[in-house]
Amino acid sequence: MIGTILIDYLLAILIDNNRDDESKCKFIFILTIILNVSILGFFKYFGFFVDNINSIFHVNIPFEGLALPIGISFYTFQVLSYIVDVYLEKVEVQYNLINFATYVTMFPQLVAGPIVQYQTIEEQLNTRQESVFKFGEGVERFIQGLGKKILLANNIGMLWTTVSAMEISSISVLTAWLGIIAYTFQIYFDFSAYSDMAIGLGKMFGFEFMENFNYPYISKSVTEFWRRWHISLGTWFREYIYIPLGGNRVSVPKQIRNIFVVWALTGFWHGANWNFIVWGLYYGILLLIEKFILKSFLEKVPNSIKHIYTMLFVIVGWLFFASEDLGFAVDYLKVMFFISGNAVVDNASIYYLYTNLIMFVILIVFSTPVIKQILDNMAAKYRDKLINPSLVIYGLVLFLVTAYLVNETYNPFLYFRF
Repeated sequence: MIGTILIDYLLAILIDNNRDDESKCKFIFILTIILNVSILGFFKYFGFFVDNINSIFHVNIPFEGLALPIGISFYTFQVLSYIVDVYLEKVEVQYNLINFATYVTMFPQLVAGPIVQYQTIEEQLNTRQESVFKFGEGVERFIQGLGKKILLANNIGMLWTTVSAMEISSISVLTAWLGIIAYTFQIYFDFSAYSDMAIGLGKMFGFEFMENFNYPYISKSVTEFWRRWHISLGTWFREYIYIPLGGNRVSVPKQIRNIFVVWALTGFWHGANWNFIVWGLYYGILLLIEKFILKSFLEKVPNSIKHIYTMLFVIVGWLFFASEDLGFAVDYLKVMFFISGNAVVDNASIYYLYTNLIMFVILIVFSTPVIKQILDNMAAKYRDKLINPSLVIYGLVLFLVTAYLVNETYNPFLYFRF
């Protein structure tokens, strides 16, 4: 991280100081991009490429697994956005090393996002305003995220952990669906919770980070889902990959190419494994189908059908994302869609449904804007009152979270590996 900070700080200044020499300026820019991508690629993908070369060419190139520097995917994308924007003169070059290092090492969102583009906090590095009121808002937002992570994501995540550890041959169809639906909720409440906590911590220090999630599970198309899910990553790929390739302003074959490039990279960004690449391409195909084939048809379909259609494909997509390898994902899919010959329902599936039914209902409700609207209305109504019910709720959530953390050991960090 220190190396990345020093390299990009100096090379950005060199880019700015060589505006008069276009070829030299461009060379430094390309060199900077290559250096950053190479550092990320070495740590994150070296083992993946060597492993595949060994498999394809039947050789035995030795390699040791490398420890992945914390937050490298996130801070590399942040510095890339800075370098590109400096080169395109969208932002002023940062001559204050402390300010630039603060941007790269922004601890509230360093490990799990959102990805903060330099242009969005350029002014905040120097002119942000801290206040007791904003600090209080940040605490509330942090507690929201903490509650989602500990009370919702962790509790439903135990079901997926249990089901995914079972022998495929022993899983019933209902158990398979309950397991992957549990993961569908876990990944949302887990990851969006990190973003909530990051936004809350940022507010405590006077920073305003972009929203990273906008209730993606209420979407009525896969396209809408990706406008609502991991917004900062989607924005990054759109501005720095999709649009520079031509976006949708080019011919249809090039549009198809652009979408496939973006989604292959999106999958690969998440991890050095074929299941992530397949997951990315899976969404690339779905988005192409919606864009060129289903768009007019979906406009005529009732909202309830569109929502079911969207969630069905999202759930299947999460299976590829959650699986350790493609073989497991394919075998699990066979069970889900009655191809494997496994039992449809068994005692275990009835037990899992019975013990998690209330939690599933709670998760569905919290996946919509309903609870936020209630809290916002309550906060506005009692803002000037001595006793504010919303503060009592936040206090209760904090108490429950603390009690849970003291007594439970199950506390996975799903996005830590990215």
